[in-house]
Amino acid sequence: MKPRYFPIICALAAGLTVSSCADSWLEPELRGTDLEQNFYKNETEAFKGLVAVYDVVGWQGGGYVTRTGMANAASDDHFAGGGGASDVNDLQVMTRWELTPEIGPHNDLWRKGFSGIFRANKLLEKLPAIPMDEAKKARFAAECKFLRAYFYFDLVRMFKNIPLFVKPVEINQMFEATQAAPAEVWAQIEKDLKEAIGEAQLPDRIPPGDEKARVTKGAAHALLGKVYIYQEKWAAAATELALVNATPGMANPTYGYKLLTNFGDLFKSTPQFKFNEESIFEISYTNTSQGTWDCVACTEGNVLNIMTGPRSYTAKTADAPDYVSGWSFLTVTKELYAVMKDDPRFPYTIADLKALVAAGKASYSPGHDDTGYFLEKFAGRASNRVPSGIPELNFPQNIYDMRLADTYLLEAEALVRQGQGGGAGSRAYALLNAVRGRVGLLPVEATIDNIFLERRKELAGEGHRFFDLLRTKQAEVVLKSRGFDEKKNYVFPIPFNDLQSTKMGQNKEWGGSK
Repeated sequence: MKPRYFPIICALAAGLTVSSCADSWLEPELRGTDLEQNFYKNETEAFKGLVAVYDVVGWQGGGYVTRTGMANAASDDHFAGGGGASDVNDLQVMTRWELTPEIGPHNDLWRKGFSGIFRANKLLEKLPAIPMDEAKKARFAAECKFLRAYFYFDLVRMFKNIPLFVKPVEINQMFEATQAAPAEVWAQIEKDLKEAIGEAQLPDRIPPGDEKARVTKGAAHALLGKVYIYQEKWAAAATELALVNATPGMANPTYGYKLLTNFGDLFKSTPQFKFNEESIFEISYTNTSQGTWDCVACTEGNVLNIMTGPRSYTAKTADAPDYVSGWSFLTVTKELYAVMKDDPRFPYTIADLKALVAAGKASYSPGHDDTGYFLEKFAGRASNRVPSGIPELNFPQNIYDMRLADTYLLEAEALVRQGQGGGAGSRAYALLNAVRGRVGLLPVEATIDNIFLERRKELAGEGHRFFDLLRTKQAEVVLKSRGFDEKKNYVFPIPFNDLQSTKMGQNKEWGGSK
């Protein structure tokens, strides 16, 4: 896999630890075995190792699995869609809640998390002995700790009972792996993030250039705030997120974060809108990838752009949108349409093909789970395609992992949940209504219901809704009609293949002992 984060080709570094294309987390990429003993000799090789850790952040499984796509398909705002009831089956089983230990996107997401962790652990082990500038060494270590925490955050909130590795593990030791108590994993995540912040080597801001995807101190505070939210540590969450959010509606004087004036600019793929003032941590993609159909996981383009476009789309008038003919995945539900239809963010969130067809401006072929509504935020545009490589795998739109509107609303929630009022004059009120005011909406009281409705509208299609439903235990009501079973579906099963020949146990929700 080529790096999508920094302007260095580091195929060697990418092969040093578990490969993102491996069939199991227990199957290291053998081509890296001979390289590891002679690698990490200097700063250049250390940097390549760091790029290899970052590279896993943008993981796209060979079966078109992404965390965002999985979370959308599993939520009440989208259906899996596609060409049929088994098209990209990992998404279909999430919409129908038919996943099993053997079948589902959790297999890829498990491998993603541990691939990133193994790479981070290897570089952290090697860094002390590498002859290089000490300040740079400390920054690399802080970035590795942030990224290890990032990967563990995803794993523990999805799987709950997971192994905890904080140093490299030999192949024979991996088969002895057992699961740590979830509280121990959460504590390690907090420790990593606090150390990343406290080592004082993460920059407050990254100047213009080719390394904008690297972690900043603000991103570490934001992730730590989210980690506290998931543990319902409301006061600690509010404190961390306030460092990121500063004065609602104003630019953060330390980190530079600010809500963009125009909501629609957030989802433009042109370079001037990437890594903008609202972006806190962003997954980077490019339209110069050499990914092929033989290795979809190797592409550096955003596969969601081709996946979410309307099938067999044809523009019939000059003023019709220039959508590419896509695969019609992650169709928008009628329920989300009803919630969004009168909202100023609607045209930047939902592609209303039903209206375009009725107006004679375009045509398309309905696919599976068709509603006539598609995900505008990611639908590929002809203007973003390039002839190099395979066009379907070469869309350059980045994905926000964390952006300021998200952290505004999380802080507002933390304040209200710990009993602070949400009326006019309160900080929670200011945070919520800064998000609403950006799109011209009138202020409302900062209640939990209003905050969650705003999160649904503001962040629609960005993969947050599903996790919000899980962490607040609303999923058993909202997703019940889809087959969500509150007795087991709040946690993913440990992948069946990765339980074999290990000392791990299946989650008790799935019939195991953990």
